[in-house]
Amino acid sequence: MVRFGILGFGLHAAKRLMPGFRRARNARVTALSRRDGERAGASAREYGIAHAFTSAEELCRSPEVDAVFVATPNNCHLRDVLVALEHGKPVLVEKPMAMNAAEARRMLETARQKRLLLGVAQIFRFANSVRRLRELMAGGEIGRVVLTRCEFSYWGASAPRTWICDAAIAGGGPIADVGVHCIDALRFILQDEVRAICARGFADQQSGSVEAAAAVTLEFRQSGLAVVLVSTRAQYRTPMELVGQGGVIRVDDAFSVDKPVTIEVRHGEQIVTEETSNQLAYAQQVDAFAAAVEDGAPFPAPAEEGWRNQVVLDAAYRSLKTGRTELVTEF
Repeated sequence: MVRFGILGFGLHAAKRLMPGFRRARNARVTALSRRDGERAGASAREYGIAHAFTSAEELCRSPEVDAVFVATPNNCHLRDVLVALEHGKPVLVEKPMAMNAAEARRMLETARQKRLLLGVAQIFRFANSVRRLRELMAGGEIGRVVLTRCEFSYWGASAPRTWICDAAIAGGGPIADVGVHCIDALRFILQDEVRAICARGFADQQSGSVEAAAAVTLEFRQSGLAVVLVSTRAQYRTPMELVGQGGVIRVDDAFSVDKPVTIEVRHGEQIVTEETSNQLAYAQQVDAFAAAVEDGAPFPAPAEEGWRNQVVLDAAYRSLKTGRTELVTEF
């Protein structure tokens, strides 16, 4: 059993991480940290967590913690990951991995030097819907892919994460927040890398210093073009469509973890559907990390993948500023 400490025990930890840990087979939470001591203690009591701390250093020093889950705001990831690594703890860090690729690279290199596991919590690599799409594409179900469309929208005007509209804390708007899910899922499903990127977006009075919505065009090396649409000004939507030379795959709720997901495969007039569920994705994620810690099993979302996602995000934000197509040349 791998004992986790959660750094930054906020809404995400309460809503998504703890239900996942409760369903996990080989992972449990033994410690948490929050800056406010009273809130830390209250959260620990509410969720039956043995130890509550007010700093990363305290949590990472605890002998009751085998691994650290970093769930703090984005601008704290670098500091918190390095603290955990310095204390000899393997780390699973929330997406986006960092504020930029340089930070992500520093984390990756430090973990390598320390010979410690560092993973990024790209949760949909553990979602049955995304894994099934990867299988279908690898099996040539629709032939060579030509076009892909992926959207991730949610209503963020009244989001409880008050820092999400501050670029100095969040690093960006929905491109960084949920666009990274689309980018990572497409790289994973297509087993391909992005060669060039072009982004257009807009801000409004409520979005502060970040974009409110954006359209990002990705040119893959072998898999044609993909359009990623992101917004914090629409209802929750996560449709995906893959268009190949031999057919089409459609999923209306590709990234849903709360309800069944229907995958539709079209070959001309023939339509075949199958249903799956992502309800165990969060449990599967921490169990996979625990297996990597205990047994050295490969973790499906290693730090290098987080760095690669960050390189693509950096190019997207450069394009958003310059209005030009930006090449991705780092890998």
